[in-house]
Amino acid sequence: MNTDPSLKLDIYINYPGHCEEAFKFYEQGLGGKIKMMLPHQQPPANFPAEWKQPILHAVIEIGGMLVRGADVPHAEPMRSAYLTLRLDSPEKAEHIYKLLSSNGEIFMKMEKTSFANRFAMLRDKFGTSWMLLNGE
Repeated sequence: MNTDPSLKLDIYINYPGHCEEAFKFYEQGLGGKIKMMLPHQQPPANFPAEWKQPILHAVIEIGGMLVRGADVPHAEPMRSAYLTLRLDSPEKAEHIYKLLSSNGEIFMKMEKTSFANRFAMLRDKFGTSWMLLNGE
């Protein structure tokens, strides 16, 4: 496999006004580490007035990967892309499933499949879509 060390791939997610809340939730619940949380100094005129400190740019590390985000008017939930968490135990998979599915939308409940000990697909309360995988 040819890998170019000068090339890195990150994920960028737009949120409709709750980027900071989502990243703090992921930091606490998933053991992530917020690397940057930069609010707009002065929100642009097209931003909703109720957004007191919208995020211009944020970075969190989750499981060795960087996820970047910002608050953007009219941002919609993720539709055809998923952040995939590979978990090292069924218990951890069940715990994270419970955390992320709370007040979210479950597309496929956590269960054993032909390719994994535990697998689930869901969208969390912030609109981020997740696949959870244990024992592929």
